[in-house]
Amino acid sequence: MTKNLSYLIKLTYDKSYKGYVADVVNLYGCMSQGKSKDEAILNAKKAIKAYMEAIEKTEIKKPLSREVVDVPINFASS
Repeated sequence: MTKNLSYLIKLTYDKSYKGYVADVVNLYGCMSQGKSKDEAILNAKKAIKAYMEAIEKTEIKKPLSREVVDVPINFASS
């Protein structure tokens, strides 16, 4: 089953770059750019895909192991 998710993309014109910066607000650090608004949005979509693939690869696929460990407890006398 495929999920369609919505992302908020904030476009900002960068005078020095002479193009647009696309910041994907919902995904921390996910950004792209393009000389036109359409190019910036297209590149942002590619960045979102890459971002989600990276998250998928780094997710823990197996449950954490549980170990029983004996820990000596020393009570300090007053």
